[in-house]
Amino acid sequence: MSDTELMHMSKPGEVRRLELFTGAGRRRRWPAEVKARIVAESYEKADTVSGVARRHGLTVQQLFAWRRAFRERAGGAATAGQPAFVPVVVTPERPSPASAGAVAITIELCGAVIRVPAGTDSAALQVVLRAVKGLG
Repeated sequence: MSDTELMHMSKPGEVRRLELFTGAGRRRRWPAEVKARIVAESYEKADTVSGVARRHGLTVQQLFAWRRAFRERAGGAATAGQPAFVPVVVTPERPSPASAGAVAITIELCGAVIRVPAGTDSAALQVVLRAVKGLG
């Protein structure tokens, strides 16, 4: 039963409970280090964003605003586990006499250079890319 329901059942003029709020209210100042730690925690796969917000006494909207602000400050860089866009450089193809087995794509990932010949199986390429990314 809520306090308001109790108030309706009590005698007029009788107060069962009185709460007095002092101070600045619910507005809190969060240091940048604490915000960064909470934002990083919200990107971990162990919990949902709403779970992280609840644990720290935030609204989900506030935590999403912090995440957006950190992404914008980082120049839109992808966060852990998020896809990233990388520049692609297209160079004109130079015909060569030994074009059989020639490299169709060159990928630079985590400091490794991967040259993919035309006709490479996409499943095999995915395995190689995951392995390289796991080492980086």
